[in-house]
Amino acid sequence: MMIRNPSPLLSLCLAFLLGLPCLAAKSPKKDPTKPLFASKVVTAQTPGQSIEVSADLKGAKELHLYVSDAGNGYACDWADWVDPRLVDASGKETKLTSIKWKYASAGWGAVNLNKNAGGAPMKVAGKAAHGIGCHANSLISYELPANHKFVRFVAKGALDDGGATQGACGNQSSVQFFVYSQKPKVMSGISVASRSKPAGKRIGDQGDPAHAVDNLDVHEEVKATLFASEPMMLSPSAIDVDHRGRVWVCEVTNYRRHKNKREEGDRILILEDTDGDNKADKAKTFYQGRDVDSAHGVSVFGNKIVVAVADRIVVFTDKDGDDKPDSKENLFTGISGAQHDHGIHAVHFGPDGKFYFNFGNTGRQIKDKDGKPIVDMAGNEVNDRRNPYQQGMVFRCNEDGSEFETLGWNFRNNWEVTVDSFGTIWQSDNDDDGNRGVRINYVMEFGNYGYRGEFSGKGWRDKRTNIETEIPLRHWHLNDPGVMPNLLQTGGGSPTGITVYEGTLLPPIFHGQVIHCDAGPSVVRAYPVTKSGAGYDAEIVDVLNGASRDKWFRPSDVVTAPDGSLMVADWYDPGVGGHNMRDLERGRLFLVAPEGHKYKSSKVDVSGVDGAISALKSPNEATRYLAWHALHGKGRKAESALGRMFGSSDPIHRSRALWLLGKIEGRAKHYVDLAIKDKDPDIRIVGLRLARQSSGLDVLSFVEKLVSDPSAQVRRECAVALRHEKTPRAAKLWADLATRHDGKDRWYLEALGLASDLNADACFEAWLAKVGGKWNTPAGRDLVWRVRAKAAPAYLVKILKDEKIPAESHPRYVRALDFHSGPEKDKALESLLDI
Repeated sequence: MMIRNPSPLLSLCLAFLLGLPCLAAKSPKKDPTKPLFASKVVTAQTPGQSIEVSADLKGAKELHLYVSDAGNGYACDWADWVDPRLVDASGKETKLTSIKWKYASAGWGAVNLNKNAGGAPMKVAGKAAHGIGCHANSLISYELPANHKFVRFVAKGALDDGGATQGACGNQSSVQFFVYSQKPKVMSGISVASRSKPAGKRIGDQGDPAHAVDNLDVHEEVKATLFASEPMMLSPSAIDVDHRGRVWVCEVTNYRRHKNKREEGDRILILEDTDGDNKADKAKTFYQGRDVDSAHGVSVFGNKIVVAVADRIVVFTDKDGDDKPDSKENLFTGISGAQHDHGIHAVHFGPDGKFYFNFGNTGRQIKDKDGKPIVDMAGNEVNDRRNPYQQGMVFRCNEDGSEFETLGWNFRNNWEVTVDSFGTIWQSDNDDDGNRGVRINYVMEFGNYGYRGEFSGKGWRDKRTNIETEIPLRHWHLNDPGVMPNLLQTGGGSPTGITVYEGTLLPPIFHGQVIHCDAGPSVVRAYPVTKSGAGYDAEIVDVLNGASRDKWFRPSDVVTAPDGSLMVADWYDPGVGGHNMRDLERGRLFLVAPEGHKYKSSKVDVSGVDGAISALKSPNEATRYLAWHALHGKGRKAESALGRMFGSSDPIHRSRALWLLGKIEGRAKHYVDLAIKDKDPDIRIVGLRLARQSSGLDVLSFVEKLVSDPSAQVRRECAVALRHEKTPRAAKLWADLATRHDGKDRWYLEALGLASDLNADACFEAWLAKVGGKWNTPAGRDLVWRVRAKAAPAYLVKILKDEKIPAESHPRYVRALDFHSGPEKDKALESLLDI
């Protein structure tokens, strides 16, 4: 046998002919700054929970002590540098604790002399210790004295009992100790907040509510007020604000290792400010019981209170308005992950009148109220067995659970989903803790988001061809065809509640933007987005930040109140996540609004059309729910008023009106026709989304009118609309959209991919017929890389054998072959050989 155009990457493909996987040719290059010392991993099972450290300091001008989490997440990773000393040539020792460090940071808590990261006495394997306490990931940096004669650094690297004895969490503790003479670049686990600003001075005693606001950094254009705190309320996992401005709280005490702490069960509370001083002065219990233990979501929809808890979504109904439930029934059941952060989360009401919600990767499956497995509108039973779904998922359905759709999958710990007035879906997702891979996602409908291998189910650590160099990117398989890009990666953290702010009370930078809680780095952020091709770019703007003075600030949820202010829930705890919950006696709510604003809620009356229109403009979801149903119920009697709202200049109000206009019986086509001709691309997008939800409409006829739209985002929605269309007509439209790919827009490419996946052969054939011999362009090679047609492997091989294609791009195309199977793939691989 003889191989033409030999290259290492083509040679690797010989493995396919032997039935073996095609692996990457080379591992990613390591950072050139090598440690003077690198320990083995230290765990609670390591003898003495410690290891000897010794590093040669000859010629060194600096000393950097780094502790990593050893790659498995940084929960409970309390570390100690025990008896650290500098030794000179004569053997004389100098205690390192006598020298002031230049810089110090910890992944949690603080770096302390002779105390552990939590501020308690150092203790290792039950014995008192002295030295420097920290928490992975940690960096402590020193400038060594000029003309020093130190030749060695010695210490013990130990796992502190503060982490090792924390129940199940302690059993997972693992740290690794490194010594450097130059500042290392392996800083992946240290929080941005810790690195970007020095720690401020804490005001008042730890946990004193009187100083809760003082210990936060607040965006300069708003003011934070302590709305409520213990003992009125404890450990809020989730909140909602009703149309009256009252705050509904999931108060969680019975969580994980504390699950039997309160025998009478957890509570759903209602907090109210009755005297207008921006502080809650009235609290009542709506419901208490073991059946709401560790609830993760509460949503107020008129007289229905929807709670996401344990293995179900339950609907409480207060028929007589006395703030006590008169009935309780399940909407969904059979969800796994009870008592787990990665389970079911809060339900939101969309502008289309549908429910949106999600679960993380312990949810596994979902069943109807009678316990029967749900089959979604795509014809798939909803579970995580890769047929085709796996891991965490996002859902949409009618309020009664009908018309159930699976909108996205392959997330890890997607805590909560939110939807804006255009029907665009946003959420966060947590990495395997400690890998700085927390991400914010625009959820393109029907997308795979890459936590596990699409077909193999393998994790991000498993070897694969074209593996990403950086772990935060590798974590989500971002080099794989068929994986949606991330809007933003925010580093390490533990993301929680999320909303889209559609009010006008806060400064303009927040208008229409995602606002999100991340309990890990103790921050509430906004992510102002700009359109970028078929997707988005985003930046980060802090709203509240406790990292510099109070890392017990653990924001768990954020909601917009009727007056346009924000309400932020604070779990308030030294740990992050239910498995690490240690404080059961505290919890806070913060009101965020401009200076001088008085919290209030105007009376809502949706009985008349004008009142309902006013309520539909509210920034508060619970208020809009009342308005939506009132206007929808009025049908054509509301059409004129909704038409005037649609004719306004505010795109958010216009989109809300359009959704309702299109759902008036017999009027869908009329309003879709209007919408897709609108000058605003966001309105054209709403028009197409509305068409997809309207029975009896020919969706492809609207795609035909938009296939040449100047907006890549509109064309993206055209592609999404083709997902479940398997006709020659749909294939032709797909080919038209594909010819408009510029070879630079991953969002657009993945939209084309998900549009073709269920009709790949016809789509690929239609595109080839359209482009002929001019397929071999950057855009064309993108399509060959992504599309799962039977004919694609032959074209992948043509790319690999093309001498004009740079060899460094070969791994990308070799990896694409992993997503094909069958005789066509085998034949294509054989063509690499000259037999």
